[in-house]
Amino acid sequence: MANFHVMAGASGSLVQPAIRQISVGDLMDALRSGFEDFWAKPSHYVFLCLIYPIVGLILTQWSSGSNALQLVYPLMSGFALVGPFAAIGLYEISRRRELGADTSWRHAFDVRHSPALPSIAAVGIMLVALFLLWLYVAQSIYIGIFGDQPPASIGSFLDQIFGTSLGWKLILLGNVAGFLFALVALATTVVAFPLLLDRDAGAVAAIETSFRALIANPVPMLLWGLIVAVLLVIGSIPLFAGLAVVVPVLGHATWHLYRKVVEPSRPAERRPM
Repeated sequence: MANFHVMAGASGSLVQPAIRQISVGDLMDALRSGFEDFWAKPSHYVFLCLIYPIVGLILTQWSSGSNALQLVYPLMSGFALVGPFAAIGLYEISRRRELGADTSWRHAFDVRHSPALPSIAAVGIMLVALFLLWLYVAQSIYIGIFGDQPPASIGSFLDQIFGTSLGWKLILLGNVAGFLFALVALATTVVAFPLLLDRDAGAVAAIETSFRALIANPVPMLLWGLIVAVLLVIGSIPLFAGLAVVVPVLGHATWHLYRKVVEPSRPAERRPM
């Protein structure tokens, strides 16, 4: 059963795992390892991740039907903010594969047995709040430029965005704001969830470790954030169907990135199978 210690780890003190220096080559290696994890049983992982294209289509339909076309792009790009939390079951599969344990798809739900579940939930709630704040900011930017009237149609909206100076202003300000939100998510959670699955360190330690990982490896970590964003965009283009492959590969790769960035824990600190 999970113990309700969120601020600190199971020991009651703030854990500060040692951070390694990594290179761009380590990012490529993590992606290769992530693809290998995915390829081991792709049918299981595609089954698990079909929810992402479905949710994407639902969100797009909802925003279009509600005369909220201006929120389609923020919703799509917002996947990158909640992705680290949404992919937590994939980290668990990679963790089990690393240990030589059974990796059938049902074990993706073993996260509910993790002693760090309260900490995982706390960081997840933080990301959801960040996502909702991003939508609010995106809507506020649109209203500040175009007013509170929603677009009349897709065609007029596209003409408004790409055919006017105000539209390009919206693109510029929106992407700058989106970059800042993505940077916050990267700095606070790049290795947070894998760390919590590996050992019950506490939410604060997980966030602090992610921040130190970014500070110690600014170029590789920023490049990793860019890779994630580009792959999510590519996966979203064919009606979100590509996310069924992109999300699991990135999820598994994030586990391997964690292994490269954070020094291994003592055996007594690790979560058993």
